[in-house]
Amino acid sequence: MSAAGTNIPRKAVVVGAGPVGCLAAMALAKQGWSVDIYEGRPDMRLPSSKAAAQQRSINLAISARGLAAIQAIDPGAADRFLSTVIPMRGRMIHDGQGGLESQPYDRDGQGINSIGRAFLNEDLLREALAVPGIRAFFQHKVLSIDFDRRKLTVRDGEGQDAQDVDVSFDFCVGADGSYSIVRRQLMRVVRMDYQQWYIPHDYIELRMPAGPPQGPGGDPTFLLDPHHLHIWPRHTFMLIALPNKDATFTCTLFAPTADFDRLDTDEKIIEWFKDNFPDALPLIGEQALLDDFHRNPRSALMSIKARPYHYRDRAVILGDAAHAMVPFYGQGLNCGLEDVRVLDVLLREARVVAAAQVPEGGEDERLESALARYSDTRHEDLVAICDLAMANYVEMRHSVTTLAYRFRKALDNILYSLNRRHVTAADVTPVLADNTFANAPSGWLPLYTMVTFRPDISYSTVLRKFQRQTEILGLTGWLSAGVAVGTLGITCVTLLQRLQNRP
Repeated sequence: MSAAGTNIPRKAVVVGAGPVGCLAAMALAKQGWSVDIYEGRPDMRLPSSKAAAQQRSINLAISARGLAAIQAIDPGAADRFLSTVIPMRGRMIHDGQGGLESQPYDRDGQGINSIGRAFLNEDLLREALAVPGIRAFFQHKVLSIDFDRRKLTVRDGEGQDAQDVDVSFDFCVGADGSYSIVRRQLMRVVRMDYQQWYIPHDYIELRMPAGPPQGPGGDPTFLLDPHHLHIWPRHTFMLIALPNKDATFTCTLFAPTADFDRLDTDEKIIEWFKDNFPDALPLIGEQALLDDFHRNPRSALMSIKARPYHYRDRAVILGDAAHAMVPFYGQGLNCGLEDVRVLDVLLREARVVAAAQVPEGGEDERLESALARYSDTRHEDLVAICDLAMANYVEMRHSVTTLAYRFRKALDNILYSLNRRHVTAADVTPVLADNTFANAPSGWLPLYTMVTFRPDISYSTVLRKFQRQTEILGLTGWLSAGVAVGTLGITCVTLLQRLQNRP
């Protein structure tokens, strides 16, 4: 720890070398901290680690919030990162008869980006280790943490050669996922409100191979349009497919646990896919489907809410360690990266100094104040996005096929088009390096646009605005059977006038 009378940078330990942990390490190092990352798993850059990761990771969709966070911490890293993604401009809905319907995400052409989890982890780890002052230790599993003494106990290695060592720190960041050891240790010293629950659905990952090259010596081709997130919605379950750089698709089947339990023979699996996904099965291949079903694990889906996220000036938890959510809004990664950006802004606003002279046993009041402010201001946002993610599962597997959903989406887009000015992610990203969020937005904004393409709007503000807009639509009787198409324009103008100058 830093001693009084020195200008030696204080030591921060980051537990977890995933995307959130790596970005947190970069943010702290750029503020002058000496940062050590501890990861219980082997180095993810090793071939053996990559093979294990491919069996159970849902492909990641990174959008404006995550990109804005990386841009705020390291603009150069953000530019390099974008070269590795595949942009997706909308959803492609596959009906039960093989029909297709493209549903653009945004009327201004904005999209989300597909990237494999392993690629993202490697990219951010490489970027982090290129920053002076950052070190990473793999196969170092944190066993316990004494926050008051500022020491953690780490098991170095595995098997008979493993050794338990004590590590001193000044500040601890827990970015170690849903089953966080840092969170569990915090519960021993903090009166933490905590909720964890599993939804009655599981998922399994499948792979759709690349198609043949268009000509001799050519590159493999995509069997589906690579610029869409493909969804086969079947009311209580769904299949999705996201493109990869090698022209394959990572497919994920989400279904009730009871449905999976009934698929206990090869014949039942093939017959079920023929009945429900007749256009996807020949693209995946029957034998490949069976191989994936038997090889890849069936995984559970859980949601976590906690509060507070910090303890004095000693520790804070970020990402899934603080707020695991179901993956149906594609915001888990984006929200975790945004955690880092928000914390970074608050630390700088509080003028926390990495080389501050903190007496032995003393407190860094600025750091403690910044962490308390993070817990107080971030909680409402994290609860909001966890709830929105849960609700979006119903939309993806069922609502996208309904007339009411399509009508609401069309009306949202019409009202949105009447705004005086359209704000895109590119317009607001530059100011987010020094501001947590902007002022309350005006005009009409579709829910998906706010969540995905407006990183300047906090999740809690998104939810409140969406609820107000829904109430206004209800008051005007937008679902009334008597509404005629000819009066739609007048209704839209009236609604927009009611929204003008409203937060």
